[in-house]
Amino acid sequence: MNVEHWADWTASITSIQRLDAGPLAVGSRVRILQPKLRPAVWSVTQLDVCRNFTWRSGIPGLNVFGSHMVEPEGQGSLVTLTVEFKGLFGRVAARAFRKLNEEYVGMEAAGLKRQCEEQI
Repeated sequence: MNVEHWADWTASITSIQRLDAGPLAVGSRVRILQPKLRPAVWSVTQLDVCRNFTWRSGIPGLNVFGSHMVEPEGQGSLVTLTVEFKGLFGRVAARAFRKLNEEYVGMEAAGLKRQCEEQI
């Protein structure tokens, strides 16, 4: 939920900036700069505090949804990260960015795991 600090623990994000004040909520906006990608503004579309959230970024003809879910599992948690492309150009963009998306989701998952384990 503390998205302002994601760049501290994942190399898939160069910089991240909240565009509104207060806690993360539906409608909150964040500007993210990632290597090899243009800066993008993401808006939270769904939120269940401390469990999951989905945000959306896009251009006409293309919507990208990123989902982040945390579920209890045994003594720890299971994190599920997904990226979904929708719209007129969704299939083309999904194919074009598949390798980069898999790399970045992997980097985010590994960075989150390290961050959580360091705080235990």
